[in-house]
Amino acid sequence: MTGGLRIGVLGPLTVSADGQPIVVSAGRLRTTLAVLALSAGRPVPPDQLADAVWGERLPSHPRRALTVYLTRLRKLLGSDAIRTEPWGYVLAITPGDVDALEFTGLLDGAAADADAEQDRLRRALALWRGEPFQDLPSTWQLQVEATRLAERRWTAVERRLGLDLATRPAAELIAELTELTTRHPVREGLWAHLMTALYRSGRQADALAAYQRLYRALADELGVQPGPEVQAVHRRILSGELAPEESVRPAAPTPRQLPAGAGSFTGRADALAQMTDIATDPGPDPIVLAIAGPAGVGKTALALHWAHRAADRFGDGQLYADLRGFDPANPPITPGDVLSGFLSALGVSAARIPADPQAQAALYRSRLAGRRMLVVLDNARDADQVRPLLPGTPGCAVVVTSRNELTGLIAYDGAQLLTLDVLAPDEAYRLLARRLGRARAEAEPEAVTEIIDRCGRLPLALGIVAARAAARPSFPVAALAAELAQSPRRLDALAGGDLVTDLRAVFACSYRTLSSAAARMFRLLGLHPGPDVSIAAAASVAAVTVAQARASLAEVARLHLLTEHTPGRYAFHDLLRAYAMELVEAEAATEREPATRRMFDHYLHSSLTAAYQVNPHRAHPPMMEADVAAGVTPESPGEAALAWLATERQVLKATLTAAVATGLDRHAVLLAWALGGFLPRSGRRGEQAETRLVALRAVERLGDRRELAWAHRGLARAHRELDRLDDAFEHLCQALALFIDLGDRAGEAHTQLSLGQIYEMRGDLEAARAQATRSLPVFREVGDTNGEALALNALGWCQAHLGDPQAGLASCEEALTLQQKTGDRYGESGTWDSLSVIHDLTGDTEQAIDCCRRALALHRESGDRYLEGQALIRLGNDQRTLGEVDGAARSFAEAVLILDDLDRPEADDARRALRDLPSQRAG
Repeated sequence: MTGGLRIGVLGPLTVSADGQPIVVSAGRLRTTLAVLALSAGRPVPPDQLADAVWGERLPSHPRRALTVYLTRLRKLLGSDAIRTEPWGYVLAITPGDVDALEFTGLLDGAAADADAEQDRLRRALALWRGEPFQDLPSTWQLQVEATRLAERRWTAVERRLGLDLATRPAAELIAELTELTTRHPVREGLWAHLMTALYRSGRQADALAAYQRLYRALADELGVQPGPEVQAVHRRILSGELAPEESVRPAAPTPRQLPAGAGSFTGRADALAQMTDIATDPGPDPIVLAIAGPAGVGKTALALHWAHRAADRFGDGQLYADLRGFDPANPPITPGDVLSGFLSALGVSAARIPADPQAQAALYRSRLAGRRMLVVLDNARDADQVRPLLPGTPGCAVVVTSRNELTGLIAYDGAQLLTLDVLAPDEAYRLLARRLGRARAEAEPEAVTEIIDRCGRLPLALGIVAARAAARPSFPVAALAAELAQSPRRLDALAGGDLVTDLRAVFACSYRTLSSAAARMFRLLGLHPGPDVSIAAAASVAAVTVAQARASLAEVARLHLLTEHTPGRYAFHDLLRAYAMELVEAEAATEREPATRRMFDHYLHSSLTAAYQVNPHRAHPPMMEADVAAGVTPESPGEAALAWLATERQVLKATLTAAVATGLDRHAVLLAWALGGFLPRSGRRGEQAETRLVALRAVERLGDRRELAWAHRGLARAHRELDRLDDAFEHLCQALALFIDLGDRAGEAHTQLSLGQIYEMRGDLEAARAQATRSLPVFREVGDTNGEALALNALGWCQAHLGDPQAGLASCEEALTLQQKTGDRYGESGTWDSLSVIHDLTGDTEQAIDCCRRALALHRESGDRYLEGQALIRLGNDQRTLGEVDGAARSFAEAVLILDDLDRPEADDARRALRDLPSQRAG
């Protein structure tokens, strides 16, 4: 009978199947069904269900009473309507078949889709037939849920009315708003809408009188004054500032991502005027402006200068991305990576950003619909890289810079083309004179003219020469011009010959002024894969002390051959990187090859050290290379290991790729292992899969079957993090077959334990318990105490959730003893977590809190903020159970801060729990 089952709780309880009503008469039976419906398809633990049905008046045998109720419900709804699972009882129904869940789903969808928001709000509000659970026996849990639903209802009502005010004549809404404010005299949002509607209908006096009625009502009932929103509407009515057509959409995130413009920007008046004309020409499509030209011609400077000047035209903000289309050392950024960053800036949490690039692009276009946003896409490689980043509706403008002509973007996407040439002679002179100082330029006009000619009037080249001149104020300008004239070499064209001016002489002129140590540092950093380098890493590459490296880097940065973009970290401009790469390629092999090995060794040993410091008991510690290259000083970040890995993440990924390209497969495998301990903690699940795949390919080339087995296991974990359970299962099976064939009992046991995690995630706890049970004697046989503890913890978890919490406690306590004996603090934290959950299952809340606090202390010690946030939510729930409302509020608030900072969806759980506490305190 469960086909077509639908349940309504937003008013009197209604139950139907295939449109035919079903009578559920008994009060507690109705409550049982309502609570199961609110979890639609998810298990409800027996204790939680009993609390919701009876509250504090539990029968002497609540589980026996529940069994009776469930049997009666199965007779009414069908034998398969309610399943009994290890985690609890499941009503076989979807969220869309329960009006309360359909209501919240529509509200969540409305918040994510501005175009459909008004329609979804109307549909959601139409589901209400009265007060939630109004004919059910009241318990504390139902009261809390009813309060939550009612608050969301009135928030939706106010939002719907605000949208109606923006799209309908205000006079049509006055009657509804008058009725609502009469029924709800202290809901200030309704009064703000009523005042706005009256004012926009030409009834200013009535709007002001409405404010006075609210003022008296709040004073009489609550002893307070109207809040800032209503006061702001009142002030704007008095001043006449409330425009009839004013939109009442809530404020959306307003990103301001534009980098600083060039302080020495000069000229380009015609180009600026043309850009303004294009951007202000109204049309049915978004404005797309493509700025094309050779490298170094000033495309980025022009785009940013104009963007800053035009920012006030785009009140909803500015987005910026360097697409790295012609970076000589790194591949172009994929549109998916850019979209992820843009969506985050537009207020979409990481957990809600789709994995599919097409879905990302669709969500991005939805977020930009109806907004006035400026998007700057710098250094694009081709039209395909840009096209997914274009808005879909008018109101936005996109500025794209590229060495490529982007003919596809012009032909098929309606882009306007602005081809940027070198500076006009007078513009080049003004630029150089401004940087040199007018007096110095006027004193040697011929030399200035020669420099302009030798630099081909390219702004980047002129800027480098000017920086060198400014750093050597005693040098005559003529000496700089002579050096440019005498240089026999030129920088080859990049990216298919789109450079029209040779920059090698310009770079060489600055380079030759460096001290020998700084010049050597500049050359050797051409070996570095980027995107930036720390002082410590540069010291190892050059085989010098950190103090010497710091001095050399500072000297190079003063001449703008490197940029210190954050304290202690340096990055190349792409053309300067190309020049450094050319120089180091010409270096003798006796200098270049050891420096290359030092670079790889620095990152290998530093990252392995950091990985060990994060978790010294992690399975399968790799064998480090016996010797570290002479001159390398690996970093040992200690307590800051997690922070170090986070800072170096992009560099380590680039180094991993470079190691594979260089044929250093052993380095690649070990680097991937080091990253594998960090990336899951930081929530970078996609990158974890990427690095593990690289490791798998590298180890296949090595021909090491044992490492191949571990590589399959590592890739399985990455797939598990992405919820690709079938892929994870397949790789674990391959790993298990290899371990068995090799006779590697420890590897076999770890893989069995990992298979148990897959079974658990699939909901098959019996199979998960079997895997833990199977691995346990193997760990004992090979003397792997840490593995034995992990197996015991997994076994205890399964036992407890399969209905034997006492056995689960015994297994986890045995695991804890072993971990404390070996000093495995990270493993211990996980076991304390398990013990906390199991004590909750047994109803021993005080013991659960104690275990949770122990886990929390260890999470903080290890720096694992995600697990810290999870533990805080559990602690808050237990504190709330014991009535420690203030303590629960502190725990939830701290969890919100941590999980928001990590952009984890669990922050919403903590936020809801925190929001519900006041109503519980009042109760």
